[in-house]
Amino acid sequence: MIVLGLDTATPASVVGLRLADGRTLQARDDPGPGQRPGHATRLLPLAHELLEEAGIDWPQLERIAVGVGPGTFTGLRIGIATARGLAQSLGVKLVGVSSLRALAHGAGERAPRVLTAIDARRGEVFVAAYEGEQELVAPHAAHPEELGELLDDAAIELRSEEWLALGDGALLYREAFERLGVHVDGSPGRHLIQARSVCALGERASTSSEPILPDYRRRPDAEIALEGART
Repeated sequence: MIVLGLDTATPASVVGLRLADGRTLQARDDPGPGQRPGHATRLLPLAHELLEEAGIDWPQLERIAVGVGPGTFTGLRIGIATARGLAQSLGVKLVGVSSLRALAHGAGERAPRVLTAIDARRGEVFVAAYEGEQELVAPHAAHPEELGELLDDAAIELRSEEWLALGDGALLYREAFERLGVHVDGSPGRHLIQARSVCALGERASTSSEPILPDYRRRPDAEIALEGART
């Protein structure tokens, strides 16, 4: 199956193309310090570049997979709207993929127990826990100091030799994760959402007639700011 995968849950614009022979081509745009995410301008050009590299035309796509978050409001809105527009224009199935699960998938078999964390701003992280294919803790928005209680509620015992924390949230709040006894990998590249994971999860995802919606896990910043201005 030929699958185009997109993810915009983080500042990065992530695009992958899984080919019929199982290979996956990948491209991404990671904004530098102080730069704004380029989701609106980079997603389609990156996808077009991968299709050209593979010698594939748009109508040959069989499925589009998109990361539904949790993540930034604007990023998810752009990514899902782009994926939805492509799927409708091409007449192909659209499936949603958890961005936190994609992070865990990228760890591979070497790390069967993974905590994934995406920076949620406001001093919070979007976090979930996985053991292989099993989701032990569903995505939550939490302050770093609340992580221990969240995991205790799920009856998860953490030991550094068993659990790995991945994601920009794990890097940002490294001390909080390590206090829990969770290992945070020092290689920045391991904390990125990989396009190959979005494509692989999207390929085996069940299709549904239900619309693909962003998984915000909390109210958008702009909505809260507007409410505050009215009071």
